[in-house]
Amino acid sequence: MARPRHMSDGNEKDEAPKLKFTKENIKESLVIFRYIKPYRRQFISGLVVIALSALTTMAFPKLLQELIDTVNPDKSAGGMKLPMGDFNIVGHLPLTSGQIALAMVALLCVQMIVSYLRVYFLTYVGEHSVADMRKHVYSKMITMNMDFFAKRRVGELSSRILSDITQIQDTISTILPEILRGILTLVIGMTLIFVMSHKLGLLMLSVVPVIVLIAILFSKAIKKYSRTAQDQLADTGTILQESLQGINNVKSFTNEWYEIRRYNHSINQLVKTTIQTGRFRGLFIATMLFTLFGTIVLLVWYSTGLMEAGELTFGNLTAFVVYTVFVGGTMGGFADMFSQLQKTMGATQRVRELLKEESEDITLKDIEVKSQYKLSGNVRFEHVAFTYQSRKDNPVLKDISLEAASGQQIAIVGPSGAGKSTLISLLLHYYTADSGRILFDDKDIRDIPLTQLRKQMALVPQDVLLFGGTIRENIAYGKPSASEEEIEEAARKANAHKFISGFPEKYDTVVGERGVKLSGGQRQRIAIARAILKDPAILILDEATSSLDSESEQQVQEALYNLMKNRTSFVIAHRLSTIRSADKIIVLEGGYVKEQGTHSQLLDIQDGLYKNLNRLQVEL
Repeated sequence: MARPRHMSDGNEKDEAPKLKFTKENIKESLVIFRYIKPYRRQFISGLVVIALSALTTMAFPKLLQELIDTVNPDKSAGGMKLPMGDFNIVGHLPLTSGQIALAMVALLCVQMIVSYLRVYFLTYVGEHSVADMRKHVYSKMITMNMDFFAKRRVGELSSRILSDITQIQDTISTILPEILRGILTLVIGMTLIFVMSHKLGLLMLSVVPVIVLIAILFSKAIKKYSRTAQDQLADTGTILQESLQGINNVKSFTNEWYEIRRYNHSINQLVKTTIQTGRFRGLFIATMLFTLFGTIVLLVWYSTGLMEAGELTFGNLTAFVVYTVFVGGTMGGFADMFSQLQKTMGATQRVRELLKEESEDITLKDIEVKSQYKLSGNVRFEHVAFTYQSRKDNPVLKDISLEAASGQQIAIVGPSGAGKSTLISLLLHYYTADSGRILFDDKDIRDIPLTQLRKQMALVPQDVLLFGGTIRENIAYGKPSASEEEIEEAARKANAHKFISGFPEKYDTVVGERGVKLSGGQRQRIAIARAILKDPAILILDEATSSLDSESEQQVQEALYNLMKNRTSFVIAHRLSTIRSADKIIVLEGGYVKEQGTHSQLLDIQDGLYKNLNRLQVEL
C-alpha cells in the first residue's frame, strides 16, 4: 500500500529543481540530437523541405503584388513610375495576369508537396529517434541497482519514459521544425520588406526590442509553472499506478474514498498550476498580438503617406501587409513555441539525470556460465556489516559470520528487523557490504561478474510476481531458451503440471496481471517450476509457504523438496516447523548471529532465542 502523500521517508525531493536557460542546461538539452544522428539523412532532408516551404510561402505575397500591379504597372498611387515597376519574381520581363495566376497555382502545388515531405521526414525522424531514446532509457533504468529503486516510486519512473519522452517527441516532430521555419520566415520576410521599402523595414524592426523585452518579462513565470505542472502530472500518474497495483489493500481497508480524495487532490493541484500557466501564456500572447497588430496599423498608416508620395504602389502595399502579417504571426507564434521548448528542456533534463545515474554492470544478453565462475555452492560470510544509504544511522547487519557447504540447507530465522532479508539481498549482490567479505567457493563476490553470479542463483519469494502473459512464458522466465519438454518437466517436479493441464488452454492460459487468475499455491508452484528450470547452484526461499493453506502448503513443500535436492539453499522462515530438518539454522538478532546449529542443538541451549521462538509458536 502506498504511503499517504503527506508522509515522507526523506528520500523524495522536497522541491523540483528550478530550470534555467543556462549554457549547461541548453547543452544537456542537445542530448536529443545524439538520437537523431542515425537518421541524419532524413533530418537534413526535412530541414531542406522546411527551407523550401518557407521560400514558397514568402514568394506568394510577391506574386500577389505583381498580379495587382498588372492593372497599372507603370504608375503608383501618385502617378509616378517606380524603379521596381518592371521587376517580377519569375524574371525581368513583364508578365500578364494569367501567367502570374498560373505561377501562383504552380507555387501552391510546390507548397503542397514540400509540406507533405516536411511532415513525413520529421515524423520519421521523431518516431525513430524517440523509440531509440525510450529503449535506451528503459535499458538504463532496468539495470539500476536496488538502492536506486528504493529511493523512487514506480509511477515517477514510468513518467520519465511516457510523459517526458513524449514531450521530447513532440518537440522533434513539431516544435523544432516550426521554430526553424519561423526563423527562415522572419529572415526572408524582413529582407523582402527592406527591399521594398527600407523606411518601413526600419520602422518594423524597431518593434523587435519591444517583443524581446516582453518575452523576457513573461518567460520566468511560464518557465516556473511549466516545470511544476510537468512534475505534478508525474505525481498523478504515480498515485494512479500505486492505487491500482495495491487494489487488494485499497478494497480490504475500504479506502476507495481515500484514494479518490488523494487522486482528486493531485488532479486539482495540476489543474490549478496549468490554469496559472495558461493565464501567463494567454497574457503573453495577448500582449504580443496587441504589439504586433498595433505595429501593423502604424505601418499601414505610415505607408499611406509613402503611397501619396509615390514611393509605393498598391501592390507593394498589399505585399508589405501580407509580409508583415507573416512576420508578426511568426513572432507571435514564438511565444507558444518558447513555452513548449521550456517544457522540453525540463523533460530532457530529467531524462538526462536518469541517464547519468550509475547502473549495475550487467550483461544485456542471455549468456552461458563460464567455467571459471561455475559455482559448486560453498558460501561464506566473514564479519559482514551493512547499512542502507537512506538510514545511515541505523546499521542493519553489524558482524555476520556464517558458512554454508555445497548442498546444505541453511535456515535463517529471527525476529522482525533482525536483518534476514538484508542478508539475502547481500547474497544476491543487490547491495555491497560496507565491510567484511562474502565468498563463493573462496572467490570474493566482488570478483564475480553480476550476471555470472545471479545466473546461478534463483529466488522463490513469499509474494510471487507473475507477469501478465501465459503460464508457459512465466515458467520459461527461468530459462528463455527452454524447450516445451523442459518446461513441462519443470512443472511436474513443481507439482504444477496437474492443475495446469486442468485449464482449457493448459500452458497457454493467461495468468492475468501479477497472476491474479491463479491461487496463492498455484502461483508458488509456477515460481518453483521457474526456479527448477533455471537449475541454480544456490537457491533462496523467502517465506515461500507462509501464506498458504495446509493443502497448498503440502503440495508446495513437496515441490520445494524436489527443488532443493543437491543445491545449497538459504531458507528464510517464520514458521519454524518448516525448517526442522535444515542442516544449519542461523538465528539473527540485532544485526548479529545470535545462535547457529541444528534444530535439536538449538533446543538444547537454555534460555536460547531459538528455543524461545519455538516455544511461542508451539503455544500458539
